[in-house]
Amino acid sequence: MSQGPRSGLAAVSSALLAMSRHLEVRDVLKTIVASARELLDAEYAALGVPDDHGGFAQFVVDGVSDAEWKAIGPLPRQHGILAAMLHQAAPERLADVRTDPRFEGWPSAHPDLVDFLGLPVRDGDEVIGALFLANKRCPRPEGGCGFTEDDEELLAILAQHAAIALTNARLYERSRELTIAEERSRLAHELHDAVSQKLFSLRLTAQAAAALVDRDPSRAKGELQQVAALAAEAADELRAAVVELRPAGLDEDGLTATLRTQIQVLDRAHSARVTFAGRGARALPAAQEEAVLRVAQEALHNALRHSGAERVDVTLDRHGGGAVLRVTDDGDGFDPQAIRRAGRHLGLVSMRDRASGVGGRLTVESAPGKGTTIEMEVPGG
Repeated sequence: MSQGPRSGLAAVSSALLAMSRHLEVRDVLKTIVASARELLDAEYAALGVPDDHGGFAQFVVDGVSDAEWKAIGPLPRQHGILAAMLHQAAPERLADVRTDPRFEGWPSAHPDLVDFLGLPVRDGDEVIGALFLANKRCPRPEGGCGFTEDDEELLAILAQHAAIALTNARLYERSRELTIAEERSRLAHELHDAVSQKLFSLRLTAQAAAALVDRDPSRAKGELQQVAALAAEAADELRAAVVELRPAGLDEDGLTATLRTQIQVLDRAHSARVTFAGRGARALPAAQEEAVLRVAQEALHNALRHSGAERVDVTLDRHGGGAVLRVTDDGDGFDPQAIRRAGRHLGLVSMRDRASGVGGRLTVESAPGKGTTIEMEVPGG
């Protein structure tokens, strides 16, 4: 904070904004320690999230290279100063951590730490982490401490916001886990129903063929051909379900590449022609990309399994700072009002919920015998 209140506040603001920008827990932890080390001009920073077994579920460092971190060895246990911050939930500011009676040493490859500042990260009464810095980059008077009371106050502010960011990230990851579990439950139910029906029909047809082999070989041959067709349909159902159950790969490949890959597999797995065109859509925030992908999957599911379509076309276009998804089929179509009055949904409710949940909108155009178009528009980030 020695650069003056304006530049100091700007630095704090930048750090807090950086923390709130991420939703993944690991990204939040990395941002917290990097922000703390930069704000307080320390050589090293770390944040540990405790587990329930006397160790750390996660331990993130900044200022140590990957090679150095690998040489240090296993994650630390909850002992010494770290344990004091976690269990006594009090700040620790030391001129030389090595002279503290609670100091228990460190591995031979560990960097040499001298002055030390540590604070617990709290969510209400629960300590959810320990944030600490070492080796302040400033001249230290003989016998003095590199970190000041002002540093401790600043780190306390950062720790409070770190708790909020970490809690939000945990809630986000939990919501994603629940969403994935719901998707897999739905797909498992569909897979069971679809494949069970196919296998039941296959078994009856095979039994009929066996009964006809001796007295009517030509009819038996026809039944066996039907067995082959039913087996192929069952394999297609399994293949399509595996595609939907597989993790989307959005983080690695992005929305456009993920859609293209999945649609190529669906095109091979189904008799209908399935195409995809991505026209200049830019990357979207993670939540929006996931919502678009799930709506596309639901619309494709309806078109390929219920509409009798011979062709399904998917496009993803840039629209201002956002994107527009369209899934169009030439299938049987339906009357949206009649579907609503009958209490059937064809997944339309969940698709609308996904769109509105990310600030977008969903429109459905369909009529009996006229095919269906599902359009989802989402704003940019």
